Amino acid sequence: MRGFRDYFLSTAAIAAATLACGVMVAQADDDGGHSRRHGYKHVLLISVDGMHAIDLKRWVESRPGGNFAHLTNNGVVYPNAYTTAPSDSYPGMLAQVSGATPKVGGLFYDDSYDRTEYPAKAFYTSQGLEDPGCVGAAGTELTNFEALDKSFDYSSGLAADYTGGGTLGQVYTQLDPDHMQRKLVNGQCVPVYPHEYVRTNTIFEVIKAAGMRTAWSDKHPAYEDLAGPSGKGLDELFAPEINSQDTLDAGAKAGDDYTKSYTGVRSYDSLKVQAVLNWIDGYDGTRTQHQSVPAIFGMNFQAVSVGQKLAKAGNADTDKSLIGGYADTQATPGNALTLQFQFVDDALGKFINELKTQNLYDSTLIIVSAKHGQSPINIKDRVAISDALYGKAPGFGANGFEICDDEALVWLSPEMQQATNPATGNPYYSDAKAYILAHAADLHIQKLLDRDELTKLYEDPFRNSRVPDFIAITDHGVICTGGSKLAEHGGFSKDDRNVLLLVSSPRIKHAKVVEDTAFTTQIAPTILDALDLDPRSLQAVREEGVEVLK
Repeated sequence: MRGFRDYFLSTAAIAAATLACGVMVAQADDDGGHSRRHGYKHVLLISVDGMHAIDLKRWVESRPGGNFAHLTNNGVVYPNAYTTAPSDSYPGMLAQVSGATPKVGGLFYDDSYDRTEYPAKAFYTSQGLEDPGCVGAAGTELTNFEALDKSFDYSSGLAADYTGGGTLGQVYTQLDPDHMQRKLVNGQCVPVYPHEYVRTNTIFEVIKAAGMRTAWSDKHPAYEDLAGPSGKGLDELFAPEINSQDTLDAGAKAGDDYTKSYTGVRSYDSLKVQAVLNWIDGYDGTRTQHQSVPAIFGMNFQAVSVGQKLAKAGNADTDKSLIGGYADTQATPGNALTLQFQFVDDALGKFINELKTQNLYDSTLIIVSAKHGQSPINIKDRVAISDALYGKAPGFGANGFEICDDEALVWLSPEMQQATNPATGNPYYSDAKAYILAHAADLHIQKLLDRDELTKLYEDPFRNSRVPDFIAITDHGVICTGGSKLAEHGGFSKDDRNVLLLVSSPRIKHAKVVEDTAFTTQIAPTILDALDLDPRSLQAVREEGVEVLK
């Protein structure tokens, strides 16, 4: 097995390396003061999920007249930028707006686990069972995705339509407390909202506290978590549900959500593109009320991610010759993925033009990055496996949980985690580790992170209710699927984590490439710095030593 350091870039080690190399990184004053003045009135943050640093390079080289190229011509590109590990969407987005890794932010995956909570009321009632409340052994899967929507159907696994059963722009009309996991508070069994899982403040809270407007658009109403622990950081979350029945595209069939076709996901992303344009024009996301232009606003794109993962044209695609993924080892996009990149490029052009029309372009800093990459880039490296063996580990029991996309996170049943296995006389934890290692070849495990290593990276899983008991780092190219999916994310590999990072403004007169290692966690303090707010207002900046991009 290769060493762990081959798979995880330590923030501390990278920080030491950047100092040795003389990287120009702005640091907050030791006394906590903040005296620099940039004069930006707005920051437009864009997350093109799945887009690698190499994708940006190739696209700009092949389309020098495009909008990505336009931004790089007045921008700084960081080709060695890395997102979080695990590289899932939930911690990946939180990193951009809080500066936190999972260690401080507390989020590991959208589909995750907490040893102290209980299943949602609807978990029982959807099966025709009586809701027992918060009784029995604690520990449950956390479903911070479409399962929280009011119109989520447990039988189909989809929301009824992109509104999630509520009104776009009014997230609390979309979220259903009966679909949320629960915890005991003063003897009462109460639902846990997404923002309550976040353990560090976000830029939205800081910016709103400074009297400025905040807005964001993302793929699930569950991204209410970005409002921060207070739940009050976002003035508006425009969150059409991506995993809902496609009601926008001719040809879509029952059971098709917006990830089942290249056309569908572009139609879906277009809803969010329009919301961003509406914000630029001084409206709310639905263009029904005049509002001040937000100081911080933006959206995530799903089009590229679907173009990387979906193997072939779906029902809503009229061109059935479309094929997903990359054409070669050099990350040349195939015909479908090319369409998706072009769609995002065109949308960026719309944003730029609208900012110019509203005389906001010079006062707006644009940052483009990604929550995650996608692995593998080379389709020949793809190895599809089943993750079922993890569920047979000693101590997994009836209350354990595991999630595997291109690496596996495993939680044992909380009541067994520190107990003794009567069959062997050993701790269940030791037996589980031995079992997983014995099946390392079947599960294509390169490195199994156990309690000791996880404690160093995050916190002790015996003390922290969310840290997995094990994280299995798999061979490059492995994805856990029984279907035709071409790639996945969530893992620790370069394809998972080396994402685009671009900072652009017409004030940047000379394009620059900063080759030194950067992290998407640095986006958050950079945004506050651009708005002349103190980056050290962020807890993660103080605790994890996160620096402003330069």
